[in-house]
Amino acid sequence: MAADRGSSSLGLPCVFSPKPRQYLALCAQDGRLRIWNTDNKTIHQEYVPSAHLSATCTCIAWGPCRTVKEGPQRKKRKSEAGHGEQKADLLAMGTAAGSVIIYSTVKGALHCTLDGGHSGGVNCVQWHPKDSLLYSGSDDTHIVEWDLQTGKTRCKWKADRAAVTSLCLSPDGKLLLSAGQIIKMWDLETKELFRKFTGHSTAVTTLHFATTRPPDSNGLYFLSGAAHDRLLSVWQVREDGKDKNSVVSFTLTDEPQHIDLFASNSKEEAVRLAVVCKDGQLHLFEHFLNGPCKKPLSPSCTVQMSGVEDSPVPIPLMAAALCTDAQSLLLAYGSHLQPVMERVEINTAERHICLSRDVHTTLSIAMATTVSKVKTPVVNAKSKLLVPGLPGHQAPIKAAQPASEKRKKGADTKEMSIAERLGEIDLQPVSGAKGGPLSLQTDNFAVLLLQGLESKDLNILNKVFQTKKDTMIKKTVSRLPLPAVLPLVEEITKRLQGHPFTAVLMVRWLKAVLMHHTSYLASLPDLVAQLGVLYHMIESRVKMFHKLTKLHGKLYLLTTQVCLNYSSHTTIDVDHTAKLVYEDESSDEDEASGDEGLPDEDSDNWEEEEGMGETMQWVNDQKVEEEEGDVRTESKANGDSDMEHGNESEEE
Repeated sequence: MAADRGSSSLGLPCVFSPKPRQYLALCAQDGRLRIWNTDNKTIHQEYVPSAHLSATCTCIAWGPCRTVKEGPQRKKRKSEAGHGEQKADLLAMGTAAGSVIIYSTVKGALHCTLDGGHSGGVNCVQWHPKDSLLYSGSDDTHIVEWDLQTGKTRCKWKADRAAVTSLCLSPDGKLLLSAGQIIKMWDLETKELFRKFTGHSTAVTTLHFATTRPPDSNGLYFLSGAAHDRLLSVWQVREDGKDKNSVVSFTLTDEPQHIDLFASNSKEEAVRLAVVCKDGQLHLFEHFLNGPCKKPLSPSCTVQMSGVEDSPVPIPLMAAALCTDAQSLLLAYGSHLQPVMERVEINTAERHICLSRDVHTTLSIAMATTVSKVKTPVVNAKSKLLVPGLPGHQAPIKAAQPASEKRKKGADTKEMSIAERLGEIDLQPVSGAKGGPLSLQTDNFAVLLLQGLESKDLNILNKVFQTKKDTMIKKTVSRLPLPAVLPLVEEITKRLQGHPFTAVLMVRWLKAVLMHHTSYLASLPDLVAQLGVLYHMIESRVKMFHKLTKLHGKLYLLTTQVCLNYSSHTTIDVDHTAKLVYEDESSDEDEASGDEGLPDEDSDNWEEEEGMGETMQWVNDQKVEEEEGDVRTESKANGDSDMEHGNESEEE
């Protein structure tokens, strides 16, 4: 029994179809579903859901192979009613919007859409092996049982406190495994909890039944893998209920991304397991499930892919499928846009195998003709190319005769050549009334602006927005049609965020738009959303204006102070010597008369600059000395001759 489900929690959904392995289903990030044919390595079908961008695909699961007479597609496949071959037909896709899309590969179209069951995104889908039932788990913590015959919900119940991230049905269709962080086993007949298994610390992303034996013989095993966990745990469902811990663990190099296995039907048959990890490596396991095993089991073989360059680059593996032959594998590697599918022979006796492939030469986009709506004609050597004209001729037909008959009889039927037509065209610029060249009118500006907004031509817009005349701007804006107002506002908003010089010009245009088209803008229901960027930009700049003015004032004070200090240091030294000295003569005579009786010791050192003034002063001194000599003679006659010479000198 092959596992045939994919989950987006571990990467983009990617899964092979059941046993024939004829198809590989891939879901891209944009929600497109591509189905590749593994035989001819081409795209078999491509489906784009109507809401593929808003409701992207989160998980995919192939339905069981059915014959033509079974299932809900019986009436729609009458052309194949005589064939009893089982084919993979239905494919279930869970979406992030909570709906489940059922796609039919036989019709190549949508089969039905299951809505109304979930309020959150669908994380996992699982088909019932026998009945036309589908189970889905969602972020809303519920499990929904869908009836594909009616396309409606059959049953819905709460499965866990957290989101349901994985589902798996037993081979007999009686038990259902669900998991968030706790694994629960449900009885599908009563929808009651049968068992509970704990042991993972993160969300469980993978659940698979490993055996087909009934649970009453202690032979029912299943395995589980969790996010960010490098172990696959194997659990045993026991009759006595003592199954709280896992019995076997498989070691991996990274968390599991894609799992395929062949279940065991008896104790003597080993379980074959192929696990593709998130790091792009493939691990192969083979083990007999017969009771607990203490030590974790290592893979029997590890397969890696690499390029053929001088410095090989690893090629990630996306999915792997086991074949009936124990040595054969079907691998899908490369890119999700163009995967490479290859059947390889693996020698499991080797523990590590590295396969070298040249992906660049292998990749070739080839789509089947049933998918493409454009038909390319096949051109062979026997094919003939037909051109417009008479049968058997390759030249086109000339002018028809009936057209010339409609002309007037006197008209000249001779047509002018292209050279003559170009010669008659006046290529000179049209001059104005005053003889000068005609200037560009505002009507032309409005047309140019409208053309620039529609084509987003920067050259045209730059020429128009360089206008600085307010009257020209106002007339141009007033002549714009209303549908061009919002694109103009968006362009102005974009340019306001650019260079300040451009922003100054854009303010004039914005002012003109608000003056002429305010009523139209106010009538728009989503005005806030349309002008949100402009509002925020204006608000932020207004808030910064007060701070910028303060900064401008401080910078102005600093610059003026620096200029003053610089000018004070660069002043020229002033000469302090007097240009003119004025001396008062009366004051000089008084000073000379006070010192006339004292011998001046420094009289010999007088400067010659005094000139004639000094000569007159000397004459006056001689007269004073003669008068003093007369006084001395009189004092001697009166008996004052006994005065000492020292006292005389003191008096002098």
